[in-house]
Amino acid sequence: MPGSQTRSRARERNNVLNRPEFLSLNQPPRREQGSGEGRGSGGPRRPGEDCIQLNPSFRGIAINSLLAIDISLSKRMGVYAGVHGSRAPLRSMVSLLALTGHALPWLLGTLICLWSSNTMAGQEVLVNLLLALILDLMTVAGMQKLVKRRGPWDSPPGFLDYIAMDIYSFPAAHASRAVMVSKFLLNHLVLAVPLRILLYLWAVLVGVSRVLLGKHHLSDVGCGFALGFLHFNLVESVWLDSATCQTLISIGTLRWTPLV
Repeated sequence: MPGSQTRSRARERNNVLNRPEFLSLNQPPRREQGSGEGRGSGGPRRPGEDCIQLNPSFRGIAINSLLAIDISLSKRMGVYAGVHGSRAPLRSMVSLLALTGHALPWLLGTLICLWSSNTMAGQEVLVNLLLALILDLMTVAGMQKLVKRRGPWDSPPGFLDYIAMDIYSFPAAHASRAVMVSKFLLNHLVLAVPLRILLYLWAVLVGVSRVLLGKHHLSDVGCGFALGFLHFNLVESVWLDSATCQTLISIGTLRWTPLV
């Protein structure tokens, strides 16, 4: 009896499957060790669940790669503009350029021009421009609240940004407003060719300035450009005529006399 036990222990020691590198072959599969073991109360394992991280989809790889490139390029442009450097003069110039695309100057400027305008044609254009600015402001602010994407440097918004509800990064409000305003002015003002080129250039530089200041990613500016073009087309499709604009002006100035 003791001899047989000695021989059985010797066979176990000589068995190849008892080596440390082959011990996993003697263990039962994970599914046989009990449902949900080591996974909490998540329930039975779904087929192919183990392959999600090991075999990601091509779409996921492409999106993650594009996002990584977007963040990297945006941060490089922010460093060039002196976000974390010593280029104070360049940063001041870029900040001044970005201010020209802010909502408050355009809203106040449109209201002042509308107040001082004496022609019905000019008032018609200005009222539609004011409605376009309000539409752009509310749409961009709503999308930013919905997405809540931070900028590449996650810098806190300024006082004017809080007033204009331009708190988050996506989409870029300045870029959307610059494209919408430039298209509007080019369509309703008679401008010389150099001025038209400068207006296009201004819209592009306003969007780029926000990336240089570290407030937006390149993708935010690109989507802002597309959104501004969409706002322009929407305003043109629902253009208010002169009579409607005069009614809105009368209501706004408390000079409205309803028809009896």
